Amino acid sequence: MPDPLLKIEDLSVSFTTAAGTVNALKNISISVHRGEVLAIVGESGSGKSVTSLSVLQLIPSPPAQYLSGKIWFHKNGQPVNLLQLSPTEMASIRGRDIAMIFQEPMTSLNPVLTCGFQVTEAIRTHRKIPGEEARQKTLALFEQVQLPDPAAVFKKYPHQLSGGQKQRVMIAMAMSCEPSLLICDEPTTALDVTVQKNILQLLRNLQHQNNMGVIFITHDLGVVAEIADRVAVMYRGDIVEEADTAALFRNPSHPYTKALLACRPALHPKGERLPVVSDFMETGTENIVKTSTHTVEKPREKRSNQSPMLSVSGLKVHFPVKRSWLGKVTAYTAAVDGVSFEVMEGETLGLVGESGCGKSTLGRAVLRLIDATAGEIHYKGTDLLKCSAAEMQALRRDMQIIFQDPYSSLNPRITIGEAIAEPLQVHKLAATAKVRRDKVVELLEKVGLTAAHFNRYPHEFSGGQRQRIVIARALALQPSFVICDESVSALDVSVQAQVLNLLNDLKKEFGFTAIFISHDLSVVRYISDRIMVMNKGKIEETGTPDDIYLRPATAYTQRLIEAIPKGEVMATV
Repeated sequence: MPDPLLKIEDLSVSFTTAAGTVNALKNISISVHRGEVLAIVGESGSGKSVTSLSVLQLIPSPPAQYLSGKIWFHKNGQPVNLLQLSPTEMASIRGRDIAMIFQEPMTSLNPVLTCGFQVTEAIRTHRKIPGEEARQKTLALFEQVQLPDPAAVFKKYPHQLSGGQKQRVMIAMAMSCEPSLLICDEPTTALDVTVQKNILQLLRNLQHQNNMGVIFITHDLGVVAEIADRVAVMYRGDIVEEADTAALFRNPSHPYTKALLACRPALHPKGERLPVVSDFMETGTENIVKTSTHTVEKPREKRSNQSPMLSVSGLKVHFPVKRSWLGKVTAYTAAVDGVSFEVMEGETLGLVGESGCGKSTLGRAVLRLIDATAGEIHYKGTDLLKCSAAEMQALRRDMQIIFQDPYSSLNPRITIGEAIAEPLQVHKLAATAKVRRDKVVELLEKVGLTAAHFNRYPHEFSGGQRQRIVIARALALQPSFVICDESVSALDVSVQAQVLNLLNDLKKEFGFTAIFISHDLSVVRYISDRIMVMNKGKIEETGTPDDIYLRPATAYTQRLIEAIPKGEVMATV
């Protein structure tokens, strides 16, 4: 067998912090060959990204310290230790021989430069060619990555493109110098299933055409099954298991791998408590499998004498997209276009669809966080669109939302204790600071945190912990109605399981009604009583989770189901 394209030997990396030394990588060894896709899997903090950033020497030192190890890369047939190269030598390799696609394309692209200029610049940095030749190569790359109207995209700025289109621009930039190794760091995490499927297929095709080696970093095992030849599982800086993809899914050996595979919602019926990593690491797999209880709840049915808690009729939300030179609006985008539905008391209604279909706009319009253009929204018999600002403020105590990104929805300048106490103070539900503090501590404990967290700031928490904090804040007023807007989309599968368990527990305790918005059909199927599918501002179909999942009535819903990664339905532990 030929020598590996990249070989990491006994690599140890630590970080010096105010709290002491953190060992991020502990003597890890891993390799990838030409024409091979190696997936590195693990939760946030496992060391996946540190491994990839170490290959390209993108971690500042200090605070990083390379305690031991070598990173061998075969350049022009000769092995080179990347850790011994000078900054100038590394700069010549980055982008040309080893390219990287980052998780968030919006923060990877310069917002003040056009997409075409940025890709052209990358080409001319490594290849001394005329500007027009670089421009033509960029247009050819945009066509290769299947961007619509490459000439138009060339002139557009990043904010003018969808998430999937921005990711395609990043792929074009990474492929611009035909690298021999491509590192993909969570490139599909925030994308809906259909865009994700297209991006994965594109990466696979490019990899075959160029015979590249690919390191694909992800926490999504469904994606791993779709794209990887071999899998390395990381846990707290160690590689705990490495195997061919099919073998790992069929017969995982390490408890941590078994946990990652077992806690996916797709493998569990509604009402069954999801296993989490700590269950496997502390008690072992056999115990978890035997003690899981199937308390499957039947979907709630509308009784003839029961009136809905929420009734939406003919709701429209239009956004202006074009104005005359006098400022008069001449064209609109119909984000929500004549939507009607009902939500019964105690029900969880799942709302699914691709990015841009109008899901989040609908959720915010229901709460009057954005203005509706037309229609009616009746909540417990009250037409919200006719309520004054004072009447709406009183109603907001009963209606809450959990946003997709907990970090941007928390004020970074105030402690999480103050953030949770704020709604109690605004609605005058706690007379003194001591009463508010006691209530906040009670809420923190309900969501799995402690009183010790009260005085900490948002940046001091992990993504999963921040999501627990915003759930606690949303439930501080004991609302009857909650909208969860993509509230578990960007979480690791194990943290996602914890948050879904938490939402189920809190729903039983508080008895709130919910609309659960997501592009992940597996999660929606697990948590919802009914599912509503949305496409281009309209409702495609509504039905029970099994009807939507197993017997889709429309071609659009069928396409969503078919786009779900194969790993979500592969048999496992």
